[in-house]
Amino acid sequence: MIIEVREVPPFSKNGFVVGCESTREAVVIDPGDEVDQLLEMVRARDLTVKYILLTHAHMDHITGVRKAKSALQVPVGLHRADEFLYQAAVQQGIAFGFKVEPQPPIDFYFDDEGPWRFGKYAAWVSHTPGHSPGGVCLAIGTDADPSRTLIVGDTLFAGGIGRTDLPGGNLETLLTSIRTVLFSFPDDTVVWPGHGGKTTVGRERGTNPFLT
Repeated sequence: MIIEVREVPPFSKNGFVVGCESTREAVVIDPGDEVDQLLEMVRARDLTVKYILLTHAHMDHITGVRKAKSALQVPVGLHRADEFLYQAAVQQGIAFGFKVEPQPPIDFYFDDEGPWRFGKYAAWVSHTPGHSPGGVCLAIGTDADPSRTLIVGDTLFAGGIGRTDLPGGNLETLLTSIRTVLFSFPDDTVVWPGHGGKTTVGRERGTNPFLT
C-alpha cells in the first residue's frame, strides 16, 4: 500500500494520498491547506485518483477540496450528518479568523460502509460521531487480508482524543465511538490520526489517558 501524508501550518493537519502499488489507483483523504503537496504526490507517484474521501467537515479538513476536485475531476464523499458543517465552511473560517472559500457540492454520502475501491484496496466506512456528528473512520485494506489500516480524522490521536466543544460535538458519544468501533480492531492495527503521528489500537487502548 502507498501512503503519503502531508501537513502544513497553521493547522498541521494530516492530508493523505493512499494508493495501490500495482494498479496505481488511489484516493485522496481530507485535502486541506496541504492540497498542493498532495497533488504533487499524486503526480510524482503516477497515480489515478478515484475518490476524494472526507473523514469529517471541520474547515481544516476541507479547505483543499475545491482545488483537489478541480485538478482530479473525481467525486467527493462525506457523511450526511456533517453536511451542515461543510456548507458552513466560510462561516467556520470567520469564527476562527481565517478566510475560507466555499467548497464544491458533495457528490455522494456515506450512507453505508461501502467499500470504496481503488485497485486491489478498498476503504470501508464506519460512523464515529463525537468530534462531529458525521465523523467517520476509514478502514483500508484488501478483501484477501483481514488486517486494516485506519484513518480516523480527529476521533483519536496518539495519546489524545478529538475536541468535543465545537458544534455537534459530544464527549460521551466520542468515547463510545472509540471504544465500540476503533477498539474493535486488533491491537496491531495502525491508526493514522488527523493531527500528529501514527499510533496503534493497542497502544491507545493501553495507554491513552482518556480511555484507560
